[in-house]
Amino acid sequence: MADKRREKRRQLIYYLRVVDRNNNQLFGQLVDITTEGMKLVSENPVELDTLYELKMILPEEIENKKEVSFDASCQWCKRDVNPNFYSIGFEFDKITNHDINIIKNLIYDYSFRD
Repeated sequence: MADKRREKRRQLIYYLRVVDRNNNQLFGQLVDITTEGMKLVSENPVELDTLYELKMILPEEIENKKEVSFDASCQWCKRDVNPNFYSIGFEFDKITNHDINIIKNLIYDYSFRD
């Protein structure tokens, strides 16, 4: 499968929690992120090409917000290196420009440097 990513994935110094906006249940832990999408590790597989209503809990308040809400579609889902988990790739679908700026700040302030 060709890599369609335009931005380099950035790993953060924190594994941020991503929860389902409808029930606040843990959806997975953030592994890496760009302004276009993210990779999570989860205990449960998810359906491909399905839109999920999610929110990411920030490590601290950024631009007066403690979380970022967005819709994201599952692009791929496979068993993780640890067979008890799944690695899941998402593309952001509905996300505000303000929240994209928060993600940019998050990447700048909390990602590992090359």
